[in-house]
Amino acid sequence: MKKKTLFFAVILSLVLISSLQAQYKIGDVITDFSLKNVDNKMVSLSQFKTAKGFIIVFTSNTCPFANKYESRIKMLDKEFKGKNYPVIAIGSNDVGINPGDSFEEMQKKSKDDSFTFPYLHDETQEIAKNFGATNTPHVFVVAKENNQMVLKYMGAIDNNVDDASKADKKYVADAVNSLLDGKNPAVSSTKAIGCGIKWKK
Repeated sequence: MKKKTLFFAVILSLVLISSLQAQYKIGDVITDFSLKNVDNKMVSLSQFKTAKGFIIVFTSNTCPFANKYESRIKMLDKEFKGKNYPVIAIGSNDVGINPGDSFEEMQKKSKDDSFTFPYLHDETQEIAKNFGATNTPHVFVVAKENNQMVLKYMGAIDNNVDDASKADKKYVADAVNSLLDGKNPAVSSTKAIGCGIKWKK
């Protein structure tokens, strides 16, 4: 009985270690992924041939924090897409818990709110887990180095949820501008503020 208990304890430890290893850290090379966009086409980072990097945003249709930041996500895409740092939005919530985050509702929101960026459905939640995303919104800035995508910043968009005009720390914009200048971001990690991602049970 003790041997059996020990065996399961070892297996559980390995699973936990594997899970922790899967979460990217600053400086890690991220693995490309392929997810279904709201236009029903599969999208991967490698399709963006001229991209110097990406602003990857885990977001949600239903989270009040994500909705407050929606206009700022659009502005980030408007400001940086032409500089080859486009926004890639990803919805990872379990639709069993949050039906408002279903693929069909993602399609509707993208159309109704005139999204200018891909809005991808992470149905298995694998991509959110790999990135270590915890909140909506949660942003990850990656830069292309030697044909690999390297994580350079993760966390919040800025330091004022309620009013963009009062944010005196624009973490994502500052990070991308630093990268465009050939420098690493002065701030590489902040705490993501928002609704917790709804995980499958």
